[in-house]
Amino acid sequence: MSLTPFWLTDSRQVIVPGPGVFFAIRGDHHDGHDYIGELYRRGVRQFVVEQLVPDQEQYADAEFINVPSTVAFMQAQAAQYRASFSIPVIGITGSNGKTIVKEWLAQLLTGPVTSLPSSTPGYVVVRSPKSYNSQIGVPLSVRQLNETHTLAIFEAGISRPHEMAALEAVIKPTIGIFTNIGTAHDEGFKTRKQKIAEKLRLFTGVATLVYSLDQEEVADEIGMLLTAVNPGCELVAWSREGRTGATYLTTVQGDELTITATADERIWRIRTPFTDPASLENLTHCVVTMLTLGISNETELNHRVSRLRPVSMRLELKEGINNCVLIDDSYNNDVAGLRLALDFQKQQSNRTHKTVILSDVLQSGQDEGELYTFIGQLLARQGVSQIIGIGPVISRNKASFAGNTLFYPDTETFLDAYSAHHLRNGFRDSVVLIKGARSFGFERIVDRLQQKVHGTVLHIDLDALTHNLNQYRERVGSQTKIMVMVKAFAYGSGSAEVARLLQFHRVDWLAVAYADEGVFLRQQGIALPIMVMNPSPETFQTLLENGLEPELYSLRLLEEWAGFIERQPRSDAPGPLPACHLKIDTGMHRLGFLEAEMPMVITYLNAHPLMQVATVFSHLAGADESRFNAFSQEQFETFSRATATLEAGIGYQPVRHLLNSAGIVRFPDYKLDMVRLGIGLYGVESSQTEPSLLRPVGTLTTTISQIKTVRAGETVGYSRRGVVDHDARIATLALGYADGYDRRLGNGVGEVWVNGVRCPTVGSICMDMTMIDVTNAPASEGDSVELFGPNVPVTELSQRMGTIPYEVLTGISERVKRVFFAAG
Repeated sequence: MSLTPFWLTDSRQVIVPGPGVFFAIRGDHHDGHDYIGELYRRGVRQFVVEQLVPDQEQYADAEFINVPSTVAFMQAQAAQYRASFSIPVIGITGSNGKTIVKEWLAQLLTGPVTSLPSSTPGYVVVRSPKSYNSQIGVPLSVRQLNETHTLAIFEAGISRPHEMAALEAVIKPTIGIFTNIGTAHDEGFKTRKQKIAEKLRLFTGVATLVYSLDQEEVADEIGMLLTAVNPGCELVAWSREGRTGATYLTTVQGDELTITATADERIWRIRTPFTDPASLENLTHCVVTMLTLGISNETELNHRVSRLRPVSMRLELKEGINNCVLIDDSYNNDVAGLRLALDFQKQQSNRTHKTVILSDVLQSGQDEGELYTFIGQLLARQGVSQIIGIGPVISRNKASFAGNTLFYPDTETFLDAYSAHHLRNGFRDSVVLIKGARSFGFERIVDRLQQKVHGTVLHIDLDALTHNLNQYRERVGSQTKIMVMVKAFAYGSGSAEVARLLQFHRVDWLAVAYADEGVFLRQQGIALPIMVMNPSPETFQTLLENGLEPELYSLRLLEEWAGFIERQPRSDAPGPLPACHLKIDTGMHRLGFLEAEMPMVITYLNAHPLMQVATVFSHLAGADESRFNAFSQEQFETFSRATATLEAGIGYQPVRHLLNSAGIVRFPDYKLDMVRLGIGLYGVESSQTEPSLLRPVGTLTTTISQIKTVRAGETVGYSRRGVVDHDARIATLALGYADGYDRRLGNGVGEVWVNGVRCPTVGSICMDMTMIDVTNAPASEGDSVELFGPNVPVTELSQRMGTIPYEVLTGISERVKRVFFAAG
C-alpha cells in the first residue's frame, strides 16, 4: 500500500494537482464518509475509511483502505514519513505565542544575510502552515517535508490529556521551545500542572529545550518531570527577572534587548522593532534559539532581527474598487499558505470571476520548474480566471500557467500599468487574492485596489465566529439541527459574508427579519433554506421567486399564504411544495398562535394540502435569567403540548425548535430537533452563565485625527459640556453617533483603548467625532483606537449605556467599513 503525496481531510478543500488521498474523518459535526461520492466525481481515487462504503462497485477504479481510525492511521503514516528525514526539527508548544515564534523563526533562519559576507548560510525552512497544530494539522504539516529542506519548525497544540504523545511521535523534535503557560484550554485538564505535564510530552526526546525561567510553573515541572524522562536534554533557560540557574539573563532598555550568557558573561545587544511584553518574550525565545543553533555573531543577529515584521495571522477580506472583493495575504508567499488562501477564496461564492496576484515564491528549496508547474496546475484546478505574476522568477516560468495571464518583473511595473488604465477593467466584479512575499511590497497593490472609505472599521473575526458556532454545536450534538439568525445585517457584522461562512460550515437554516434581507442573500449566492420572520402579503411573490420561507403566526396570515400558493400555476412535474414555518405563542405574547388555536390551524392545514409546514417554533421570554426558570419550563410544556397536537392532527412532524442562544446554554434538555443561534454566534453569552465559552467576533476601531492640549477650566465640545479639570491632552476620534457610537457614552461614560491605556470620553459625542482624554496614554495622531473588542468588551459597553449588547452591535452604521479576516 502506498499513499499518494497529496493528503485531503476536507471535501471543501482545493483539490491539488495530481492524485490525492482523502482521509474520511468522523467529526463532531460532519462525517467525511458522506462526501466520498462528491470527491470521487472531482477526481480523487484513494480513500482511507473507517467503514465499508456502500455501493463500492460504482467506484470501480478507486482504492479504499479500511482502518480502525483514520486520524490514527494518518498520524502513523506521517510519523513513518518523518522518520525518513534526519534534519533538525524544532517543536513548539505553550498556551500563547506558538504561531508567532514559529513564523518569526522561519523569517530569522531562512537563508543567509545577503548584505553580510560573514553570514552563516541559514536554512531552507519548512514550517506548519499558520496555526496547523492539532491532531490533524500536525500530520498535514509534517507531510510537507521534502529533500530540499534543511530545517523544520512545527507547532503542537492540545486541549485535553493524552493528545501530545501522538503529536510527539509525528514531529519527533530535536529542539523544543515552551513559550509560556496560560488559561487557554484549562477546562480540558484537572489542574494547571496536569496541562503543563501533558505539553512537556512533546519534549521527551529532544536534545535541547528552550524556555523561560520566569514561567515558574513551567520551570518547576521541567525540573521535576522532564529531567527524569529525558535526563540527557540540555536545558537552555532564560530569565528577565535574574533567576538563578538561567543560561541567559536578559534586560530591555528602550528598543534594545540585551542578552548575557551566565557561563562566560558574553553579551549580545539586539535592536528590537517591538516593545510590548508579549512580542519581547516571543523575540527572546527566537534569539536564544538562534544562539543555540550557532548563530552567535551580534552583527548577524541584528541583521536577521531587523528584517522581522509583525506576523499577519489572518487573511483579510476587504471591499475593492469596481465591485471587487480583495483577499489580503500580502506579507507571505509559500505553497502551503497559497492552498489555504485559495480555500478562503473559494468560499466567496457570490463572484465567479477569480483573480490571483502572486509574487515569486522565495527560498522554497524546490526546483523552480517543478514548483511553478505545480502552482500553475493548482490554480487551474481552482478555476482561477486571471493570473498576474510579479517577479523575475515567476515571469520566466510563465509557460507553467494557462489561460488569462499577465506577468511583470516587479511591483512598480505592475502599478505603472495599472495607473495607465491598462488593467482596471480586469478587476471588475472579481474576487482578487493578493499573495506575495514581504519583499515585493504587495501592500501597495492592496492600497491601490481597496475602496477608499471611512477610516472607522469593524473587524469581523471569522475564526472566532467559527469557534462560537462549534461551541454551540458541541452543546447540542450532531443530531440537532441549527438555524442561525442573520437578521439586522447579521447583528451588524455583515450578512452576506457571515452567511457564506455559515453555508461553508453547513448549518441547516438561516433566518432573516424581512424579505429584502433574504433576497440580498440569494443574490450573494446563498443557497441554504432561509426563514423570513416578518412576511407580508405584498412580499409573497418575492418569497416564492427567491425560495424564501415565511413565518406564519396568525390565522389571517395563514389564510393569505394558502390563497397565494393555491393561485400559483402547478406544472405536471412534481416538485417541492413551498415551505412555511408556524410560530406558537407560549408566553412571549408578541407573535404566534395560541395553544387554544391549534385545532383551527390543523383544520385549515388539512383543508389546504399545498401548505407544507417545515418547522414549528416558539420563543422563550426569559431564557437568559434564572429568575424566570419556572416560566421557561411552563413555556416548554405548553410548546410540547401544542406541537404534539399539531403533529397528531396533520399526520407528520415538522422540525421543532424553541431555544435561542441563552437557552442552548441554560436549558439543554429543551433542544428538541433544532435550536436557533443568534447573539451567541457573535460572541455574546447573554446569560453570563459561561462567559468564557465564546470569543468576541467584532472589534470596532477608529483613528486619532488630532491631539491638542486643553488647559484646566476650559471646555470641550458642544454646549461646553466637557469641562476639563486638569491640563489635558485631548484627542479627536474619527467617529460619532452617526457611526453607531452612542451619545450616552459621552462625558466619561464611555472609555476606549489607546495603546494599552483606557481613556475616557470628554464632552458630548458628536455626529462624526468623539473627543477623549489621552493625557495618560502614549498616543499620537493617526494611532488606532479600540471602541469595543478584546479590551473593551461589548457587554461592558452596553452596561455603561444602560442597554443590551444587541443594540450596540446592530447600531453600527453601514457606513462603517467591515473588514473580515481569518487565519490563513
